Amino acid sequence: MQPQAILETAIYAADLGAAEAFYGGLLGLPVIVKVPGRHVFFRVGQGVLLVFDPDATEHPSGNPALPVPVHGARGPGHVCFSASREEIAAWRERFGAAGLTVEAEFDWPNGARSLYLRDPAGNSVEFAEPRLWEA
Repeated sequence: MQPQAILETAIYAADLGAAEAFYGGLLGLPVIVKVPGRHVFFRVGQGVLLVFDPDATEHPSGNPALPVPVHGARGPGHVCFSASREEIAAWRERFGAAGLTVEAEFDWPNGARSLYLRDPAGNSVEFAEPRLWEA
């Protein structure tokens, strides 16, 4: 038995408003849950991108019905979104129009294309062709 998919991934941002503007506004991800000062969660296909304020997740929830353990991280993380080569080119155009700098764009040895930029919190955001991880 082994897991078959990642259901959620988490990154951290002290400015949740800026994170919401980036992921919800620029990337167009729908917000599914938001608790001001603590987190904003976005739908990504069948998965979820969790964006937490790192200060808030260092404290227990205080809700005995939801005893989620304290968790969190400091510093930039990484998230990668699946995109076709054509979609990567369109994202590059959208980011340029928004005044954002693409940090890197290249083809991996297997031919898969990746594009990288930073979100407002400094997290590394990648768009890559799914074949990047094909055997």
